[in-house]
Formats: sequence, C-alpha cells, structure tokens
Amino acid sequence: MFAALGRFVTRFRWFVIAAWLLLAVVVSASAPALESTQDNSEFLPEHYESVQALALQEEKFSDAFSPGAILVVEREDGGELTAADQAAVGTLATQLAPELGTKTFQPLVIAQDEQGKPNLSPDAKVMFAVIPLAEDASGYDAQAFEDGQALRDAIDELTEDTGLEVRATGTVPQGLDSQESGERALLVVGIATIVLIVGLLALIFRSVLICLLPLVTVGIVSVIATGVIGWANAAFDLKADSSVEQILVVVLYGVGTDYILFFLFRHRERLRQGASVQSSVVHSLDRAGEAIASAGGAVIVAFMALVLSSLSIFRAIGPALAIAVFVTLLAALTLVPALVSLLGKALFWPSKAWQKEPKHGAFIRIGRTVGRRPGRTALVSGGVMAVLAIFALGFNPSFDFNSSLPEGVESTEALETFQENFSAGAAEPVPVLLDTDGTEVGGDELAAFGAALGEAQGVDAVSEPVPAKDGTAFQYYLTLADDPTSDAAQDNVGGPIRDVAHDAAPEGTEAFVGGTPGIFADMSSAMARDYRVVFPVAAGVILLILALLLRSLVAPWFLMAAVGLGFAATLGLTVIAFQLIGDETGLIFILPIYIYLFVTALGTDYNILMIARLREEGREGHDPHAAAAQAVTHAGPTIGAAGLILAGTFASLMLAGNTLLVSMGFALAVGILIVAFVMSMFFTPALTSLLGHAAWWPGHGDRARPDGRDGRDGRDGHDGHGPDDGPAPEAVTAGSSR
Repeated sequence: MFAALGRFVTRFRWFVIAAWLLLAVVVSASAPALESTQDNSEFLPEHYESVQALALQEEKFSDAFSPGAILVVEREDGGELTAADQAAVGTLATQLAPELGTKTFQPLVIAQDEQGKPNLSPDAKVMFAVIPLAEDASGYDAQAFEDGQALRDAIDELTEDTGLEVRATGTVPQGLDSQESGERALLVVGIATIVLIVGLLALIFRSVLICLLPLVTVGIVSVIATGVIGWANAAFDLKADSSVEQILVVVLYGVGTDYILFFLFRHRERLRQGASVQSSVVHSLDRAGEAIASAGGAVIVAFMALVLSSLSIFRAIGPALAIAVFVTLLAALTLVPALVSLLGKALFWPSKAWQKEPKHGAFIRIGRTVGRRPGRTALVSGGVMAVLAIFALGFNPSFDFNSSLPEGVESTEALETFQENFSAGAAEPVPVLLDTDGTEVGGDELAAFGAALGEAQGVDAVSEPVPAKDGTAFQYYLTLADDPTSDAAQDNVGGPIRDVAHDAAPEGTEAFVGGTPGIFADMSSAMARDYRVVFPVAAGVILLILALLLRSLVAPWFLMAAVGLGFAATLGLTVIAFQLIGDETGLIFILPIYIYLFVTALGTDYNILMIARLREEGREGHDPHAAAAQAVTHAGPTIGAAGLILAGTFASLMLAGNTLLVSMGFALAVGILIVAFVMSMFFTPALTSLLGHAAWWPGHGDRARPDGRDGRDGRDGHDGHGPDDGPAPEAVTAGSSR
C-alpha cells in the first residue's frame, strides 16, 4: 500500500504540493479562529455540585453580583492611608464608574463594607474596592480583557499625582495577565522551538534545505490543522483551555519533525546504495510508511480517548491534538515525499557527507551490550525506571491556577498584598445555596444553618442569608480562612464544609456549595474518574493497534507495560524535581494527563520503530540476540535524533515564564528522553531478546521465510518495484540510518 502511495506521490508531486497549498489557503480564509476559555466552571458537566450551585444562583439570584475586579490601594510612600486618602479613594470610585466597560463591569465601585466603613486593613496602610461583573458577563472573554485594559488605563490616569498606588486583581485582571502571558509564552516557545529544530537538523544533516523542510511543512500543516480544530470546536461546542495554542506549536513541530526524520534517515540510506531519487522515495515510503502510520495511529487513538473524559477541557484538547497529528501524518506520507522527490539530491546541499556511511560507534557498542547481556540490560534499565516510578506515588495535584501566572504581573502582586492585609477568602466569598423546594423554613432554622456553616473547618465568617425574590431559596456567603484558589480551600470546601452544609440543611431542603474552590473540588473528582476510564480504554485500543501491526499477542503486552513504566518514571522524576527539590506544595492537576498524552502516546512511536526493526532483523535470519544488537545499531540513531528534537521542543515550554508550563515542559522533555534512550534503546530490545521467538507468538513475524522473502513485495533489500530501482542494500529496514 505504501509503495503504491510512494509511486503516486513521486509521479504527481507537483499536484500533491499544489493541493496542500490550495487547501491551506482555503482553510485559512474560511475557518473560525481558535478560541480558548479560562472559565473553569465551563469544564465540568452539569451533575457536579458546583455547577448546580451556579445554575441555582443564576436562576434565583440574578441580581447578585460577582466580583469582576478588586482594586488594592496603597500610598506610594508605604505610609498609612489618611482620611484625605480614604476620601480620595471614594472620589476615585465616583470618577471611575463612568469609565467602566458596561459589557463587562457594573458602573459601581464598592469601597465600603455593609456598615459603611472603608474596606481598610488593621494597620490602615491598605484599602480595597470591588467592581462587580455585569449581569451577563463571564469575565473570561475577549471583551472582558479589552475592558480590563481600559480599566487599568483609567486608573493610571485618575491616580496620577495623587500619591496613591492602585493595582487591579480579581477575575478580569488575572485573566488579562494570563492572556498576555500566554501570548508572550507562545512567541517564546515558537521561536525557541524553531531555533532548536533548525540547529539540531543542521548538526545531523548539515543541509540548508533539510533545516527548512520542517518549517515549510509544519507551516502548511499548522494553518490547516488549526482551522479544522476551530471548525470542530465550533461544531461540538468544545472548550479548550488557554494553554492549547502553546501545546499545538510544540506538537506540530515536534511530531512533524519526528516523522520527517523517520523518512529522511531511510531515504538517505537508500541513496547511499546507489538508488535513484524517485525509486529511493518509493522504497523509503514503502519501508518507513508502515512504522510512521502505525505510530501516528497510536498517538491519534491515545488523544481521541480523551473524548471519554468528564472534563470538557480534555474533551476539547484530545480531538484538537488528534486532528493536529492526523494532518501531520498525512503530510509526512504525501507532502514530504513529494517535496523530497522534487528537490532530488539538492536536498542535502551543501553537504556531501551524506554519501558516506557513518560509523555510529556508540550505537554499535550499545547494540552489542543489549545483544550479549539482555538480562542485565533489561534489569538495569527497567530498575532505573521502577525506582523513579515509586516517587510518582507522592504526586500531589494542585488546582491553584493563579500560581501559573508569572511573578511580577500586576494582578499577582495586588493579590499578594490583599491576602497579606485582609482575610484571604475575602477576595472571593464562596456562595452556599439553600434550595427549599417549596418547604417552609423559619428564621431559627436559617440561623442554625448559618451557625453550623460558621463552625466548619476553614470558614472565617458567614454572611446573613439573602432570600430569593420568590422565597424558594436562600444564599449565604462564606469568607474562607484561605485563598479561594488554594489547595487548602479546595480541600475544605470539597470535604468538611460540604459535609456540614449537607448535614445541617433543614429537613426538606438541599444545600449546594459552589464558588471557585467548589469547582476545583469537583474537577478533582472528575479527574479521578477519568483516570479510571480514559487510561484503560486508550491502552486497550493501542494494544489492538500493536497486535495488528506486529501480528503478535505477546509483544503488545510487554510494550505497553514498558510505556506504562516510562509514564510512572516521568511523573516520579517530576515529583522529585519540583516537590522534593523545588519545595513546591503540589503540581498542577492536569500534568499526569499531559504526560499520558505525550510521553505514553509519543513514546509508543519509538517503541514501534524499534520493534519493527527487531522484527525485520529477525526476518533477515538473525537470532533474537543478534537481531536486538542490529536493531539498536541501525534504528538507534533515528530514535536518538528524533528523541532529542522532540525533548528539546517540549523543553522550550520551560521558557514560557509560568510554573504551569515550566513543570509541563520539564516533565514532557525528561519523559521523552526516558522513553527514547532508556525504554526504546535498552529496555524494549533487551526484553524482546530475552523472550526470543515467544515474543511474536502466535505468529512467526520474526522468522525468515524459506524462499528468502521478508514478507513484503520483494526480496530482502529490494522493494520489488522494477529494474529501475537501482542497486539494493542487503539489509534495509524501516527507521534505519545506515
């Protein structure tokens, strides 16, 4: 099949290239923009308590306000706020109100408490004011960020020469800072990724055109993939988080370069044997195409398994990444061979070293070690991953998204000042909704319920109940002892506070605890459910793909076990680096999913490449030990180069400047290095060598056929495409770099 595809692509290369360019133009002109959301409540399904609380609040208390921004006021000299300063804050509130963007904010600035006293810290050095969100505003959309910037501009203008420093934090300002941080991160990650890929390709191939090949290919693929993702999100109302664009850049360049390398290493090898450019492209696609397609298929399946997630953040990003990999895979099998066929041997200009067989001394030595001592190699490599995997048990998920903002931004500094001077929970009181469902509830019962809430762990204060207009519900606000976005607040709301609310609710009523910590608590429960569902389903489908590819019922099992061990080792090493050495209280809760997405899924690529090589070495007549040695010697350089480039692209995320992407970049980079250099190069070939022919049961995929054929269209070293193929090597297999 891949040989036929190769013949088609080389024959109609101009049409293939033109078709890709035309498709990119059409998609770019007609597809919707890729949008994301920072509203965490949109990630949860309706049956979770925090979402039910929000729905009840919107239905019964539509006139209640949510804080859109909090203004933190200090003197520039750090002194106490005088009576004149406090009056100036009141004047500022009056002056600022008409300037507010009414699509996002209510024209109201609240600078006093319910008793009419200024919101002043005990030492009188800090004061705060609250700006409510408009009735239909989410505070997370583009309009909110535009109005948030206008708010800051107005504050700067109105406070000039007043001696006061006013900084904005809260929902809208934090979202604005997050968006600006994301845009900077996207630029930094994009530049770093391109520089790294070009630099490594220059070292490997010393060719100008090969350095440009991924940039051109991925540039075209990126336009098409982003457009298709935009259509998919619009059609299925998918909500992706704000990190999706940075991740897409890394996936497109990293995976795309990997697949290009799989093909180019094989193409270069075939040319060294004297084949013509066109026949080499056909032969290389025939041999490498199956490994590329199988690897891409496994990655796509792993990503698509996330549609089973209960969190829409993963239901959106799973298909998005699957679409990106699918388009990249199609380009690797059509556009890249067409471009290579068109460029001919000029592809390698100005280098002439490609014509000479490299020594690969290091990989020869590694191959010999694996072949001669497979038991020791499997024990040491597997033992290293197992030891690291133990530390994965110490993973502590964190839901503190504010910690992902870079240090020094206005909203972060303002929030820190606020929390140092006021009750941490005052920034965002937590709503508790009591739905009476028609039951008569007396004042004593309401007071008793409020008193019980006040005694719950982590609660500093409870507001008086506010009845709904129709009298069928009551709303309390809890001021927590901890920052509402912190892990402590999440633990308290998800545990003792909800327990008390449910138990103390008057008979015939039902209590719902919502707010940001309630959302985080429900997201934690949803994640636990997803781990039980998504991972096993993805593993089962990948097992099926491996079984079909290898025609074996044994090899897929130990390959998946190896990948699982790589996943746990990656998470364990990240825990060591950040929680034990870096003294972080926890790691962002989505990290295991991302490790699963990239380390497990993409690590399967390298396993497939190595196991395919092992099988073909066996078909050439090598015994299992010799096959392992040859596989590492000849497929090792391909896996090593691909692993370095992919790990480097993920490491570029660490330059983004926030802890979320730093920890993610570290985890994914070291994970790829583990699966490429420990699992695929040592553990997998050593284990396969130990199992011998039993690894391929019930088939005999590694045995040479009596007629000398390797199971393809022609004899070993020949692709069977006719006499014009040129001289054929005696042993040529997918992913080789000989």
